[in-house]
Amino acid sequence: MVEDRFEQSRTQERNLAMELVRVTEAAALSAGRWMGKGNKEMVDQAAVDAMRRALDGVDMNGVVVIGEGEKDEAPMLYIGERVGNGSPPEVDVAVDPVDGTRLLALGVPGALAVVAIAERGSMYSAPPGVFYMEKIAVGPAAKHVIDINAPVAVNLDRIARVRDAHIDDLTVVILDRPRHQEIIRQIREVGARIRLITDGDVSAAIQAVMEDYTGIDVLMGIGGAPEAVLAAAAIKCVGGEIQCKIWPRTDEEREKLKADGIDIKQVYRVDDLVKGNDVSFAATGITSGELVDGVQSRGTSGAKHLYGKVHPRNFQFSYKVLRTEALEVLVPVLSSNQLW
Repeated sequence: MVEDRFEQSRTQERNLAMELVRVTEAAALSAGRWMGKGNKEMVDQAAVDAMRRALDGVDMNGVVVIGEGEKDEAPMLYIGERVGNGSPPEVDVAVDPVDGTRLLALGVPGALAVVAIAERGSMYSAPPGVFYMEKIAVGPAAKHVIDINAPVAVNLDRIARVRDAHIDDLTVVILDRPRHQEIIRQIREVGARIRLITDGDVSAAIQAVMEDYTGIDVLMGIGGAPEAVLAAAAIKCVGGEIQCKIWPRTDEEREKLKADGIDIKQVYRVDDLVKGNDVSFAATGITSGELVDGVQSRGTSGAKHLYGKVHPRNFQFSYKVLRTEALEVLVPVLSSNQLW
């Protein structure tokens, strides 16, 4: 009986993981038709509509904690909206129908559709007025040596040492923003390489923790607070670490946060952003990028996915590509427990 219940639980987990892939696939295929047409609003609307419809059929009782905004700002996938068909499990849901809306509107590589779920109450919800976070993210090898409060040179030296490399072997991914001029100067000063990206904060963090797969060793810089939670969900599945601190944009915003009792010096780690060990994550490429290929419209619609699952039992996994007539699916392969 115990073995039967264990196998039933594994089957439910496997089915839910695949349902999340269908959710991101729906958003990617719908939004992909607007690639390069220059209309960010229609890109986002197409993805949101398709993702919301797909979520209705998922076996879960979900509440959106990371979404398109507050209820009065977004007609669908707003914070607090209930999604799923109401069946167990009860979960928090984080979505980014298009990570890289501008990329997709311009037809530039790197746009993704992203969704993550975790146990109810386990996902960090940023306080009102918190929009950005300072971040550093690395893969499993360096997860215990980084310190977001340490100088850039110190972190890069520590990462190089644990990876048995020199600093000039490392590649740092960072958003190309004026606010990053100083950190870019410091990175160049110690000799590390830089990959500047215009958008795609979630994708960049995932690339950083999958260092052997992508060639990116660390993410640094300031990005969106919601994207930090989505990235943390992926990192819990892949392995690695992310550290974040709230980053006020102005002195007025800083004073407002202090007045509200928010400690802007607090460091949030992966287990603070997504608590617990029952987390699932899925991402589908819309425009081909470093992480996954995008939607191909050649008679049949195809897409490529990345998804992962972490639960209380210990396991390790690597990746392989499964090919079907219409899809390429990048999946985790467990070394134990045989989830897949």
